Parts: sequence; C-alpha cells; structure tokens
Amino acid sequence: MILTKTSFRVSFAGGGSDLPEYYRRSGGAVLSSTIDKAMYIALHPYFHDKIRIKYSRTEDVSSVSEIEHPLVRECLNLVGIERGMEIASFADVPAGTGMGSSSAFTVGLLHALYVRTGRSPSAHELATAACEIELERVAAPIGKQDQFAAAYGGLNFIRFQPDGGVDVHAVKCSEKTREELSGRLMLFYIGQERPAASILTEQARNMADEEKFRRVGQMVELAILDQGWQLKRGLASGITNDVVESNYRLAREAGAAGGKLLGAGAGGFLLLSCRPEKQQQVRAALVALREMPFALTTEGSQVLHNDGQNGQLVGQTGGPPR
Repeated sequence: MILTKTSFRVSFAGGGSDLPEYYRRSGGAVLSSTIDKAMYIALHPYFHDKIRIKYSRTEDVSSVSEIEHPLVRECLNLVGIERGMEIASFADVPAGTGMGSSSAFTVGLLHALYVRTGRSPSAHELATAACEIELERVAAPIGKQDQFAAAYGGLNFIRFQPDGGVDVHAVKCSEKTREELSGRLMLFYIGQERPAASILTEQARNMADEEKFRRVGQMVELAILDQGWQLKRGLASGITNDVVESNYRLAREAGAAGGKLLGAGAGGFLLLSCRPEKQQQVRAALVALREMPFALTTEGSQVLHNDGQNGQLVGQTGGPPR
C-alpha cells in the first residue's frame, strides 16, 4: 500500500491573480501557506483486475475510461495506469471550504501514482502535472495557486508569469516567527460548502471589466487582510453574503484586526487575524460558528507509507524535492 499526505492551504493575498484571464495580461502573485490539515490518498493492490475508487461514493470499473470521477480518470490517463488497484481518499476538512481541497486531492493522487510506477517527482513536476489535469484535461475554471501550494508546502510567495510559468519563492522565517503568526490566526467554519466553479467562472469573465481587473492588481500588492477582503468581495456576485458579512462584522467589532473568506467565496472558512489577548472576545462574538484550531506548516505533498508491494523502496517517506 502507498499512502500520501498533501496539506491544505490558507491564502493571505493575491487571490484571483492566478486565473489565466488575469496573469496572461500582467502576471499575478499570491502569498499562501500550508496548514496542518490535509488530504490523504491510499493506493492498494486490488485482487480483481479492475479499479475500485472510494470517495463520497464507490466506483468499481473495468477500465479507466469508465471512471466517472474526472480527476481520478485523468490522473490515471496521465500516468498510464490501467487497472489493478483500489484508490481511497480521506480529508481533515470537507471539500468546498476554500482550502484548495481538489488540488490537494489531485497532487496527492498523482504523487501516489508516480511512486507506484517507480518515479520520484519534484514539487514543480507534481504541481505542473496537477495544473494540466485540472485546467486543461478537466477544464475546471480555476487558477494555479492551489496546485503549487499543495506540492511545495510552507509559506510561499508564488508568481504567475504571463507566459504561464510559475515561480515559487519560499518566505524564510524562523520557527518562532511561524509559531507567532499561527498564534495570531483563527479559523471559523461558516458552513454553506459550495463548488468554486460558478464564482470563479464569473470572476474570470469579469476580468474584462477594467475596474475589477484593477481590483485584482491592488490585491496582488496587498498583505493586509481587511483591505484585501474589501477589494475581493466586489469581484463577483457570489463571493459574499449576509451570513459572511454579519460574522465578519462581529469579529471586527470584537477585536479582530482583519480577515477574509478563504477560497472563491460564499461559504467555507473565515480566516481572521487577531492578537492573542483579543481572541476570547472574538470566540464569544462568533459563538454560533465552529472554530478550527490550526497551525502553519512547512510540508508539501509527502509519502507517509510505501510497503514495497509495487516494487518501490519500503518505507519511503518525505516530500518531493523542491
């Protein structure tokens, strides 16, 4: 059996500039970090010469072409594996909550499949392959930040070049600094899980609007959560709603310095920046929401277990080289 772990991410600034409709015109950039919540992918030899896939449902098929899950189907097509395995996925956080779960799934599955074939891909290779799967083969209306955040791990400044190239620059900081930053961040579950596709499709379409294009440019230059959220909420009609706005207002009134909704918008998790001495007041104000404790991490996609049944090194661990 092969087991991979691929961390989810929180983004701080620049969201939306990873969409091709934006970065092809002027380049884009985001600041994000992986956290200690992750997607787990398990591969196991299947007794029958078929493919069994377990996610929110179970598929049992005789060939790759019969697979209904588009990401699984295209990952298997890309790597060139036909049959003879079970694939199962597990996650610490529900899908549709703004933490890049679909890209973490794609990166983690590709990592496991490559290991099964005897390859040790670099982080850049994993992220690039995941972008090919999601943006080209599946044609999802998403950007490139989540694939690179998941593959590399850590706190990164990621640039998106007009020609489609991506540069990942690790933000160097001490463990103490990372712990202090983690200690100032809070996550609250808003609920209302949603697929990002409809919001991102509208946002991409709105890049033809010069005012909205300018807003994304300002977001690229920002590192202040509150100002960034004020800009982002005007990019598409579904980004915010009364539930999000009322809870954000309560958090700010209770002492939060700023915050934003993770991901495309509408639901999921509210990320807040708040001094430790104000956090109890914020918790009391958002008592109707579920808080999820978390910490920033340095790990990208990694192999937790490989028992060698597929001809690989027994006990292979660690993430792909940067």
